[in-house]
Amino acid sequence: MTIKTIESNKAPQPVGPYSPALQVDHLLFISGQIPLTHDGTLIENDFEAETRQVLDNISALLSDAGLDWSHVVKVGIFTTDLSKFNEINEIYADYVRAPYPARAAVEVAALPKGARIEMEAIARVK
Repeated sequence: MTIKTIESNKAPQPVGPYSPALQVDHLLFISGQIPLTHDGTLIENDFEAETRQVLDNISALLSDAGLDWSHVVKVGIFTTDLSKFNEINEIYADYVRAPYPARAAVEVAALPKGARIEMEAIARVK
């Protein structure tokens, strides 16, 4: 088994002891991304901007692994407000194309740094 850490200068540094992404053989596991900019600023008070920042962070990690959203096979979405589900879907649709990744969306009580949305992803490596 080959394990490689993937980091991006276009995505934030981890807020704990974990890798932003790990490539394990032919799979890339992207850790949960919250709406932090690459310099660690939390995007707040604009749910669309927060969601786009999360998706942009995932995009940056995919890019640094030589991949894009067409390689993503599974996405986990965590939000503190599931009433935003339709808004999440509209924004998410700007990033993914059919065949769409498998996905789960879950409402949670709280997220790191007070974020309102977090996403993780698994991608297949070419």
